[in-house]
Amino acid sequence: MILVSQVNALVRRRQVLATLVQRDLRVRYARSVLGYLWTIIDPLAMACVYFIVFTQILKARDTGYSPYFLYLLTGLLAWQWFSQSMTETSRALLSEARLVRSTNLPRELWVVRVVIAKGVEFVLSLPVLAAFTIYYLVTGQTELHWGLVLFPVGIVLQFLLMVGIGLVLAPVTTLVTDTARVVRIALRMGFYATPVLYSVQAAPEGLRTLLLFNPMTGITEFYRAGLFSGRFDAVAMIVGAVITGVVLLIGVVTFPRLEPAVLKEI
Repeated sequence: MILVSQVNALVRRRQVLATLVQRDLRVRYARSVLGYLWTIIDPLAMACVYFIVFTQILKARDTGYSPYFLYLLTGLLAWQWFSQSMTETSRALLSEARLVRSTNLPRELWVVRVVIAKGVEFVLSLPVLAAFTIYYLVTGQTELHWGLVLFPVGIVLQFLLMVGIGLVLAPVTTLVTDTARVVRIALRMGFYATPVLYSVQAAPEGLRTLLLFNPMTGITEFYRAGLFSGRFDAVAMIVGAVITGVVLLIGVVTFPRLEPAVLKEI
């Protein structure tokens, strides 16, 4: 019932939500010469660096997925959306404290608006992924699979996961400002605990089960399911979807309970 009421409140204010998302994107690129292209340049540059380090220097090519660069780029784009959303949702209420306090908008809106804004940037970066996919298709280095239809499912699941986490982080960070520092550390650790640079199969056997309980492991499998001739980990995908649902439920229940304390604090 709580979830339904929260969704209905956001739907009624969808125009305000759209306006806030547009404002965030305009502010982000207002004085930038390249604009949204930075959304593409950042993961592409990091993909090139990791590709050179892991394939040319460390000679670690065997992830079970080929071409490795496509595998790497897919994971980096997803992680960029996750990392940036978590960083900004943790301070979503603090950064807009005056509006949060003085308007009667549903406070969840301030979290959702960050995830959507970063999601728009993620979608705008997908043409780069599509271009490399076409290149590897033409050169015969990969084949598309029906699992490509699961790509949008990955987007939806990641959105729900980040909203769930954000609904916990935003009020907790407002009440305990050290949480923002903890989030930064957790994201650094989380990057290496997520199969971005490697596959679950390439990890030591004792760590594979642990990696499955990282929901981003299953979500990245949704993104990659159609890009590597049908190679994907169905177990990781199911576990990731279940954990995403649990995290969303926790966020939906936690946020309204902390909201009165947050309003007093700000």
